[in-house]
Amino acid sequence: MHGGAGPKSTWSGLESLTEHWTVLHVYRRGFDPSPPPLRGRQDFLVDADDLTDVFREYRPHVVAHSYGVLGTLLAAADHPETVRSLTLIEPPLYFLLPRDPEVAHLEQLGNTVLTDGLDADPSALREFLTLAGSPISDSDRLPEAAVTAIERAHNSRLPGQAHPNLSVLRAAGIPALVASGRHTAGLERICDALAEELGADRAVHPGAGHFVPAAPGFADRLHTFLSSVSSHSDNP
Repeated sequence: MHGGAGPKSTWSGLESLTEHWTVLHVYRRGFDPSPPPLRGRQDFLVDADDLTDVFREYRPHVVAHSYGVLGTLLAAADHPETVRSLTLIEPPLYFLLPRDPEVAHLEQLGNTVLTDGLDADPSALREFLTLAGSPISDSDRLPEAAVTAIERAHNSRLPGQAHPNLSVLRAAGIPALVASGRHTAGLERICDALAEELGADRAVHPGAGHFVPAAPGFADRLHTFLSSVSSHSDNP
């Protein structure tokens, strides 16, 4: 389940998984070939509703990135029996660390861009894009792909409103892996806190920024994790 970037960008680097696993890409609303988003905005609550049907049909090992983690966790917490495992990559779960100043900065920055879109302060746009994996220098105009991404994200439901019931997932014994790219201290601490809440394995793979799936060693780490939990999770 991708986040603000499409599946092609998000999952680059994981092509080798197809040698061992059946890979199903979910396209969030607003990403072709899926239909436009409801009410014209990205919304993790809608993502959760959509994923509920997918999880019931396939009972998958779920790999989710960034904003896509929010709907994933909400759907999985409502019906934990419908997922085999969870791999969660750099989610904006700000509620986990409400008094952390760096996490608060990440939330404020994201809220500014999601609320104001292209009208946000240029420095905020550039910082946001850098954190999101699309660094832009001060002298550069925003490339078309970045403009499209910001326009798509404009007026999204804010991540700080997401409060998935993590205790349900831990109690259900769902195997989990939490991964990050060691490029932003606030995201590292969010991932540490999430791993602790879920009793999850923790992986850090620098080298690709926010797009951790492309980082050296991550594909092998994910394959190892999935292989280690597949026999356990194959039981209904």
